[in-house]
Formats: sequence, C-alpha cells, structure tokens
Amino acid sequence: MNTQRILSHFHESAELKLQSAPLLAQPISQAIELMFSALSNGNKILACGNGGSAADCQHFAAELVGRFERERFPLPAMALTTDTSIMTAVGNDYSYREIFSKQVQAFGQAGDVLLAISTSGNSANVLAAVEVALEREMRVVALTGKDGGEIAKMLTDADVNICVPHTRTARIQEVHLVTIHCICDGIDVALFGGDVNE
Repeated sequence: MNTQRILSHFHESAELKLQSAPLLAQPISQAIELMFSALSNGNKILACGNGGSAADCQHFAAELVGRFERERFPLPAMALTTDTSIMTAVGNDYSYREIFSKQVQAFGQAGDVLLAISTSGNSANVLAAVEVALEREMRVVALTGKDGGEIAKMLTDADVNICVPHTRTARIQEVHLVTIHCICDGIDVALFGGDVNE
C-alpha cells in the first residue's frame, strides 16, 4: 500500500486536533465541571452511543471505575452499551430506538449526567436517551460532530455540546477520544489537584 495514504491519515488527524483545540477547550472545561459536580454530590455518569461511540462509552466508564493515570477510589460511571440481554430484550420487545432510553429510565436520577456520543448528532436511540435524561432532570454532555445534529437542538443552557468541526466519522471519533482523555484527566485534577507526575 502507498505509505502516503497512511501518512495522510496521520496528518489529517493531527491537523483536526490542532484546529479543534481552541474551539473545544471551553466546552470540555464545562463538561469537566459538570461531571465533577455530579460525582462530588453522589451522582453518577451514564454513557451511550453506537458502534465506535459505544466503544468510547465503555472506554470512558472503564477509566472512571478503574483509573485514568493515578490511583484513586472508583468513580460511578456506567456504559449503557454493555448488557446484551437488556439491549436485545428491549430491541426485540420495543424497538432499537429504546435500548438506551429504557436504561436511562431505570438507572438515571436527577443530578446524574448522561454522556451522549453520536458523530452525526442524529442517532435515534441516543436522541431518545437524551430526551429521557432531560425529563429526569439529568444534565447532558454530548460528543457530536458535523453541525451537532438534532442533539444540539435538544440541549439546554445547562448542558454541554462538544461538537467536532468535521464531517468524516473517523476523524470525529479520533477527536472524541482525546476529549474523553481530557475529561478523565480534568476530573482527576479536580478531585486531587496538581499533576499525576508531581
């Protein structure tokens, strides 16, 4: 394979991250504050998304329940993408659109945060989860791309939309990953202060 094509992936990914940084730094900071406040008040974070975004949800929950870069107590986070029995039962008995919203109804409480990940901002099952979260007086942190889609239109001033300014799914997901790492680091710093290497 032509190595130039491989190099172009690296260059495009790096360029988008650098372009996105000044645009996304403030909403990422707001997301950290929102999540830290929820965790500090005994609330939890639920996360949902499809495909690669489902993997990002699981990655995020693993970093909070386990650890990111420093030893600490487990933090309450749950990926709604992992229980195949719930997802297939709800998908079969109701609809695929409800596989996350039913779980938000079951587990979400006022003061919790929903991390809703959709590169298009239009995933029907993520939209349904956001709708239920808002009804339950949860706050929403959305990781989207393109123009933020329908999710961006649903959010209130108390919610946060971290929208990657790109149209290509792979590139959006790459920025979502570094965003997740920024959030995990920010939560740890808010909890303990300083730097992990200090």
